[in-house]
Amino acid sequence: NEYKSYLSDMAFFKPALLKAVGAAAAITVLNRIPATYDVIEESIYLPLVHLFSPETAHQLALKAARYGLPPSDSSSSDLLRSEVLGLEFSNPIGLAAGFDKDCEAIDGLMRLGFGFVEVGSVTPQAQSGNPKPRVFRLPEDSAVINRYGFPSKGYEVAKQNIQSSNSHFRSNSKLGINLGVNKSSSEPLKDYIVGIEQLGSLADYLVINISSPNTPGLRDLQSRARLQELLAGVREHVRHIQHTSSCRFLLLKISPDLNDDDLKEVVELALDPENGVGGLIVSNTTTSRPENLQNPQKDEKGGLSGRPLKEISTEMIRKVYRLSDGKLPIIGVGGVDSAEDVYEKIKAGASLVQLYTSLIFRGLGHVRRIKRELVKLIEADGFTNIEEAVGADAAKVVRS
Repeated sequence: NEYKSYLSDMAFFKPALLKAVGAAAAITVLNRIPATYDVIEESIYLPLVHLFSPETAHQLALKAARYGLPPSDSSSSDLLRSEVLGLEFSNPIGLAAGFDKDCEAIDGLMRLGFGFVEVGSVTPQAQSGNPKPRVFRLPEDSAVINRYGFPSKGYEVAKQNIQSSNSHFRSNSKLGINLGVNKSSSEPLKDYIVGIEQLGSLADYLVINISSPNTPGLRDLQSRARLQELLAGVREHVRHIQHTSSCRFLLLKISPDLNDDDLKEVVELALDPENGVGGLIVSNTTTSRPENLQNPQKDEKGGLSGRPLKEISTEMIRKVYRLSDGKLPIIGVGGVDSAEDVYEKIKAGASLVQLYTSLIFRGLGHVRRIKRELVKLIEADGFTNIEEAVGADAAKVVRS
């Protein structure tokens, strides 16, 4: 009787099951067509994902990338190719740290068409980060506030994930690893040294994050004395990695909230060849809150990213470019939502540009669209390569 009941149930569910399987197969096929995927993403995926909490939505997007849901993009243009500190980049658009904290979706993210993907921030030991809720969407402002506090599964898990990724994708996309510190650590220098030693040989470049506003005391490392001490402590370890692996350079990720005097000191230290700094990432999230923010969650504690950060970070890029006379490579990040935003940061002085928050509101297919439009902007200005545009507008007057 139980067997007959089972057969009866199967007969009842079979049509629905076949329809579900057929629909899933059809969606999978349609996802491989970029134009179709864009429509599905805008009309179905994003509204559906935004029904979940921001952190859950983040995890869903990470899984989608990991399992290859969005269509891959291997398109390239000689206009977008550039060389920065000895590395060849297929295009100047990268994914900022924070999206893939534990390096679990590297292959899928590189498939999306990024010229480089930065993973992390990774901490030496596993830690849960700050209490939830710790991420807040501000859709009216095209912004996000987060106070994650470096949730991480630790260096060992990150190392395993990177080693198991497919090196095939590394031919068109470079890998950066962003190093953080444990909240309980009393010696940040040791945390960074362990990260350099354990993960440095797996990266094309390393980043020391000294600017997250969500780890107490971290931003203090940007003061001249503390930063000089930090760089003196890591430089031999960095040089060893550079001589024994494919890792080419070390970057510092700085805060957009630095005053002009502090920024000048950071640039001076970065320019000193003895310190071994290859360039700066400008910038991290801001603790400031523009008066025109509209979402009720605007006063939540944490770092603000997205559109309100755009002008702040772009002006800081101009300052760094001018302070260094264009000698210090810059990765620009903050409020990048379009090809025009990418181009603006490049002309302000950035050699490369990263995005993250715009993916929350635009979807994972956004980088492909930006690349296509960026080519048009370069052609319209008569440049033969993106490198020619770097710093073209750096002389613009910067607000004080």
